[in-house]
Amino acid sequence: MKQLIDLQLFAAEDNLTITTDLEPAISVDFTSRIAENIDELRQILSVNELTPMASGTLIKAYKLAKANSPAQVGEGEDIGLTKITRKLAWTKELGLLKFRKVTSAEAIQKIGSQKALNDTDAKMVSELEYQVLDDFYTNLATGTGTATGVGLQAALANAWGAMSVYYKHKTVSPIYFVSSLDVADYLGSAQLTTQTAFGLTYIENFLGLGTVVVSPNLAKGTAYATAKENLNGAYIPSGGDVASNFGLTFDTTGLIGMTHSVITRNATVESLLISGVMFFPEYVDGVFKVTVGGATASTGK
Repeated sequence: MKQLIDLQLFAAEDNLTITTDLEPAISVDFTSRIAENIDELRQILSVNELTPMASGTLIKAYKLAKANSPAQVGEGEDIGLTKITRKLAWTKELGLLKFRKVTSAEAIQKIGSQKALNDTDAKMVSELEYQVLDDFYTNLATGTGTATGVGLQAALANAWGAMSVYYKHKTVSPIYFVSSLDVADYLGSAQLTTQTAFGLTYIENFLGLGTVVVSPNLAKGTAYATAKENLNGAYIPSGGDVASNFGLTFDTTGLIGMTHSVITRNATVESLLISGVMFFPEYVDGVFKVTVGGATASTGK
């Protein structure tokens, strides 16, 4: 004889914690904050949008050159051809930046989760952001233009003049990347209104020349100048196979992937952070290395 089974006897208990309740809030919080920071940097550089690309994609920078200067001709005569060449300057593979950190149970017990886990995660995040900037300055250093001047104001004015010649057929917005030490020297005799984003200090319309980004990554006496229109950005989306295999949490932008895992065999919490963001100039001859004369050199880019 068949009996009806009371399904209520097998129903889940009220207030039972299930897997969907265990959303990795810390990962969500960090990925959102990092994505916002990177978006702030994108806005400073005036990069319209970051282009999603597959891991291993080759990023390419070029150099434009005029091969000849044909003579002017008289009325009705054939006009000589002006030849412009676009040559490859460098290629760089777009790869993943990976950071991993492990926090022990003893560290959490001793000083609490905030200091042991969250604060150290924040430091790891800052290392990733530093690496994104450092790679960007390395790409700027491939620029082939030059300018020089005694003191910051004269150096940037001469860079502006050099860019005006290079971009004479375009309307562009100049941007300069300057060592914080050179700006500190300038601030000894002047006052400036600054803003901050992505951990960077920047100055809008510095002396009417354009945007100045102040960076501790750069060596004293060395700056870079280019047009915002010459800057691009690309990234490897954090979703897809990598996210599914490593359980990465990522925000809607897909710029950053992060996960926290409890490792029971050794009583630790592992933090994994993955990103693939790169900023770069499209044309290296549109980037000018600026020498700030009178400055004592220091280590840096």
